[in-house]
Amino acid sequence: MEALAELIKRKVPKEGLIVEVGVGFYLKVAKKLKEYGLNVIVVDINREAIRNAMKEGIPGFVDDIFNPNLKIYLKAGAIYSIRPNPEIMRALLSLAKKIKVPLYVVPLSGDVPPREMKLINYKGISVYVWEP
Repeated sequence: MEALAELIKRKVPKEGLIVEVGVGFYLKVAKKLKEYGLNVIVVDINREAIRNAMKEGIPGFVDDIFNPNLKIYLKAGAIYSIRPNPEIMRALLSLAKKIKVPLYVVPLSGDVPPREMKLINYKGISVYVWEP
């Protein structure tokens, strides 16, 4: 997943806030983005996941992507998510469109993303992208 962090680093302006939605307990990409000097936060509905992220030095917020608190995302330069299910992908796309920022999704194999998203292959990983 280091390639995802590299792709985001190349595409998102350094001053933009990068938001990982549905982080769970997998912090490798967020940590790599932070190593690159980027401003990254994580979001999850699971409070324990956010506590874990904050213990690891990654700022986080509890939020429900199906009813997002827009204040969390208004300064975002990009949103990304790793292996969200198709319903969450649709909610992510809706949020990205609302705040007009790029969305990067690494899907589970076999999951079908919304039609508006474009598939790219970056260093061996499949990433679906939507850009305003």
